[in-house]
Amino acid sequence: MFLKQLRTASITILIMSIVTGILYPVIITGLAQLLFPHKANGNFIVHQGKIIGSELIGQQFQSPKYFWSRLSATALFAYNAGASSGSNYGPLSPALQSMVSERIHNLKELDTLNDQPIPVDLVTASASGLDPHISIAAAQYQAERVALTRGMKGQQIQSLIARCTEGRTLGVLGEPRVNVLRLNYALDELQHQSIR
Repeated sequence: MFLKQLRTASITILIMSIVTGILYPVIITGLAQLLFPHKANGNFIVHQGKIIGSELIGQQFQSPKYFWSRLSATALFAYNAGASSGSNYGPLSPALQSMVSERIHNLKELDTLNDQPIPVDLVTASASGLDPHISIAAAQYQAERVALTRGMKGQQIQSLIARCTEGRTLGVLGEPRVNVLRLNYALDELQHQSIR
């Protein structure tokens, strides 16, 4: 009786290992490659054969000619995909309030002509620390600086912001948002520059 149950259990483990460990992943990977190759391969943006980045992971842009991403709170370095995490500071944390005040001060120093209210996502990090998006308000806040730095017309910048704006997920979840890497890449493409 025991040996019969052991044999049945062993055969079941072997069959399930083959089905769930080999067949299922191969079928799903094949279908993803066939139906959604760009997404299945990481949503990479490629320029002249070189991967510039992924539309799914934020990047740090510091030059005033680029739109700046949402801040990252990941360990070791900014936008570290291997250490996705938030800061865990609560809204009443004195440390967070101090950091936000310093960031507001820095933004005002870097963009002295801008008197618009600073959107919250330009002075706080996301929960993952890897957010590739900013709000439309954050893009609008930076639009004039980018236009002046690049010698472009405001209408060109607004058109690019609209082109890189993604709607709500499934039409109802979240808020419309702007993918920063796609926007900065579109800016460089328009001016025939290489990103960064």
